[in-house]
Amino acid sequence: MSGWPAGPSIKTRPQRPPTTMPQLSPRPWLAPAIDRHVQGIAAEAAALDAAGLDGELHRLVLENHRIHDQDGLNLNPASNVMNPRAEALLAAGLGTRASLGYPGDKYEMGLEAIERIEVLAAELAARVFGARHAEVRVGSGALANLYVFMACCRPGDTIIAPPAEIGGHVTHHAAGAAGLYGLRTVPAPVHADGYSIDVAALARLAREVKPKLITLGGSLNLFAHPVAQVREIADAVGARLMFDAAHLSGMIAGGTWANPLAQGAQVMTMSTYKSLGGPPGGLIVGNDAELAERLEAIAYPGLTANFDAGKTAALALGLLDWVEHGAAYGRAMQLTARALAADLAGLGLPVFARERGGTESHQLAIEAAPWGGGQAAARRLARARLLACGIGLPLARVPAIEGEVNGLRLGVPEIVRLGFGPAEMPELAALIKEALSSDEAAAALASPVTALRRRTVRGPLRFVRTD
Repeated sequence: MSGWPAGPSIKTRPQRPPTTMPQLSPRPWLAPAIDRHVQGIAAEAAALDAAGLDGELHRLVLENHRIHDQDGLNLNPASNVMNPRAEALLAAGLGTRASLGYPGDKYEMGLEAIERIEVLAAELAARVFGARHAEVRVGSGALANLYVFMACCRPGDTIIAPPAEIGGHVTHHAAGAAGLYGLRTVPAPVHADGYSIDVAALARLAREVKPKLITLGGSLNLFAHPVAQVREIADAVGARLMFDAAHLSGMIAGGTWANPLAQGAQVMTMSTYKSLGGPPGGLIVGNDAELAERLEAIAYPGLTANFDAGKTAALALGLLDWVEHGAAYGRAMQLTARALAADLAGLGLPVFARERGGTESHQLAIEAAPWGGGQAAARRLARARLLACGIGLPLARVPAIEGEVNGLRLGVPEIVRLGFGPAEMPELAALIKEALSSDEAAAALASPVTALRRRTVRGPLRFVRTD
């Protein structure tokens, strides 16, 4: 039983013989269950004519709207909602206009307005993040990391990056952008008492492996990272320091989290749709002119060339929100996350680092071994229309769970933007605890979760609760 009843089956749509449309080939490199799932959807799609596919796509958009924007509560810190005025700019007729070249020297004609949007977005990004340089043409946070890897390193070079057990992102490692570019990633040593790296051990490791780049930040950031100390280590071995703010971008923009650029990072990358609440995309900011020149050459004429001007306009308007309201939003996220951590711990749930208050950011984690791992716990919560995901935690005392991560990650960027605050956290914590107790209990809570959403989200979307 699921928290969201299934919509009309795709098979009820007009059908054609499957042989009239090519179907995706099996992919034996995938797990069998995943390949069967993909093949099932592909087979159903192959049986539809154009009208049926059109109808199915529109139905799925509405179903997604119902899941995220009507019935459920998104506690995934990697997701957020946009300012509706910014979101409207994604469909304002800008995205298909080619914009090759520098502002003032575009290859195509008629781009006077679009090139000004490009500069405005970069100026706002620099203002919000206290930087002198900003690259706004990046397609994603993963590509932002790749741009920096290419600007700082050559294939075969070594980098040091946080490992998965403290939220290190795959893009910094062999399976991601770093490995695909040919870099050798050495995992940073983990501090035994916190969710960050061991500075003394990192200094020894850096002297040994001589990295070209050291990275900080990741998919879960609970407490301050030692940016200034790591910069000293990087300088001592001739490396640069990159901070991955994909998840912390909103906290940094709001001034609630110390700005890594001010602490010594030469460059900062991020996704723009997570705690920043902008459109899907990437952003790079920094104060190093030489590095900015290399990054700009990678963007143009290198990997980006033409880019989505509609996304750039939406980013600019989203950044303007941070200029006007960012401090309040950042503080509200921090207070709400700490309240949720305290309320969950008070109910007896194993909140990670509960002796330190659980978090200083917009995220928190629960030790998930009692539920078979983080993803298993997240699937159970989804039955109650509570959306979350798993994460790795540095817990030597917790037995490894094959094929699973040992933490459950929760975050508050979206619910705070919808109007939730610390006052609603006791009720939310109680729902989370009960939903985790069994699949049956979770399914029974689907309607109460929707009721909580509808009581709390009053009126149009607000940037931050003000009452």
